[in-house]
Amino acid sequence: MFANVSTAPTHPRTRAFLAPALLLIVLLATLAPTAPARASGSPAPFPSGAEVVAVTRVADRQVDLSVRSTALGGRTVKVRLLTPDGWDPSDRHHRRHWPTLWLLHGCCGDYTSWTAMTDVARTDSLRDVLVVMPEAGWNGWYSDWWNHGEGGDPAWETFHTVELRRLLERDWGAGDNRVVAGLSMGGQGALSYAARHPGMFRAAAAYSGSAHPLLNDESTNRILGFFAGQGDDPLRVWGDPVAQRRIWQSHDPFHLARRLKSIPVYLSCGDGTTGPLDAPGSTSALEADFNRQNQALAAELKRVGARHVTTNFYGPGTHGWAYWERELHASLPMLLKALRVSGWHLAASPTPLAAKGTDL
Repeated sequence: MFANVSTAPTHPRTRAFLAPALLLIVLLATLAPTAPARASGSPAPFPSGAEVVAVTRVADRQVDLSVRSTALGGRTVKVRLLTPDGWDPSDRHHRRHWPTLWLLHGCCGDYTSWTAMTDVARTDSLRDVLVVMPEAGWNGWYSDWWNHGEGGDPAWETFHTVELRRLLERDWGAGDNRVVAGLSMGGQGALSYAARHPGMFRAAAAYSGSAHPLLNDESTNRILGFFAGQGDDPLRVWGDPVAQRRIWQSHDPFHLARRLKSIPVYLSCGDGTTGPLDAPGSTSALEADFNRQNQALAAELKRVGARHVTTNFYGPGTHGWAYWERELHASLPMLLKALRVSGWHLAASPTPLAAKGTDL
């Protein structure tokens, strides 16, 4: 999420310091390890890949894993799991592998954002699904950073799609039946992961997503401004949009449309004007930009022959959580149907407006 940011640098090399969209305060319970015990009493050396080093029970059905990752330079990051009824990864003889929804946070947020800001943990239609909410960095962009051709840390895409996926499926009850959804930066991540890793996800949903950062100079300069957040060099992520055009295109959902046409895709966005869930007078140039990007992606998906695209371009509305919670509910029937979860038809949007959509 971008916290209704409406301005950005006007030159791609400009660095900007962007305030975090929100400060999430989550009260964590005491450490409750449930990870498989080591055969030896002494800690094993950190292996290549990822390993869980701590487990924290946060609330009913909510568990945080502290995961140490090679792709992130050996750093430890958190992953929140919203667990299904009957989930018990410690039962080695009867352990189930659950259909899995990956739910991705936006810029300036973290792995706690979805449970802190929405009713996802109280959504009954998700009680038969393992929901994975991974840390992706304040400004990580679901990418293995270019780092001026050196690669290396951070490699968020490798962490999520290789290390974490294998870890969750081996030890924590995740199945290989997966869908993905995300907001803003996480919307770009959801579409990018589904396209760049064919077969990994059965469906993808993006709410106010960065769907075509190469749409025009305004879009490109805006994303470079976010790349420069917290004093970062904006060229570390995907490089220069001209000199490293190929890298930019390989992370731009518009340019990946052909790889998305075989799966159900849900796109939603407001137009940046004051909407029904906004304070009076609220506007968002960012949402207006993302609306144009999503419209372009929808048109491109139609052009390349996609047959399972649902759009909800709902008009007035800014870049905020009230809309993203609503759109999660609106897209759940599609996502759960792709997962073949029983009762998917009972998942419904809490408001009539979010139910609007058109199949391309």
